[in-house]
Amino acid sequence: MKAAFLERLLAAKQARQAIALVTDLGSNAQAIFDPVAPDNPLDLTPAQRDAVSAALDANQSDEIEIEGRRLFVQARVPAPRLIVVGAVHITQALAPMAALAGYEVVVVDPRRAFATAERFPGINLRHDWPDEALDALQVDARSAVVTLTHDPKIDDPALDRALKSPAFYIGALGSKKTHAARLHRLKSAGFDDAALARIHGPAGLAIGAKSPAEIAISVLAQLTAARHGRPTRLADATPAAAQ
Repeated sequence: MKAAFLERLLAAKQARQAIALVTDLGSNAQAIFDPVAPDNPLDLTPAQRDAVSAALDANQSDEIEIEGRRLFVQARVPAPRLIVVGAVHITQALAPMAALAGYEVVVVDPRRAFATAERFPGINLRHDWPDEALDALQVDARSAVVTLTHDPKIDDPALDRALKSPAFYIGALGSKKTHAARLHRLKSAGFDDAALARIHGPAGLAIGAKSPAEIAISVLAQLTAARHGRPTRLADATPAAAQ
């Protein structure tokens, strides 16, 4: 691999950008494939570009043959990321579960007494205020944001930034009354109904969850469903955590 290709791949990883190294197995020529870049160094036809793009979307590194051309696609797709605001008991269960499911987990809480390495071993912790943390993290379309503190001073700034981002899932814990008050505050801050509808509140699938671990399971299930384009709300059902 050329040094320039390696540098490009490392830069894409740092920027959480999906990218691929494509090798023409007939000529051994290689090139970086960026789905949003106009350059086309391997002179791929539209159908070949579509095939490479599909492999990248599916995060599949494999050989593909199309229009008589054999290409090997090495997909480099960033892990899905879960940003949890609030180092609470539910987070202690949710963070390791999400990490096991392949998510890059970040826990944000300015309250240093809660967000400690002892309570969250091996988890990336941030102690800045949520709006500052989410600005620094640059929430992208492969990121989910969940707020769990019930404290508007902490949750609302995070939701503000999440709603301004392309996050694939936004969840907020709290009762229906708490959520209604939350929506009122965010609407007063300038968010319209379409934006507010992105918030799953109360967060989590309605599975009758009661304990912190069960609530964590319900939240992880819901955000995973959102990631895969599956239904995230069950009609006529309320999570136990909201009662």
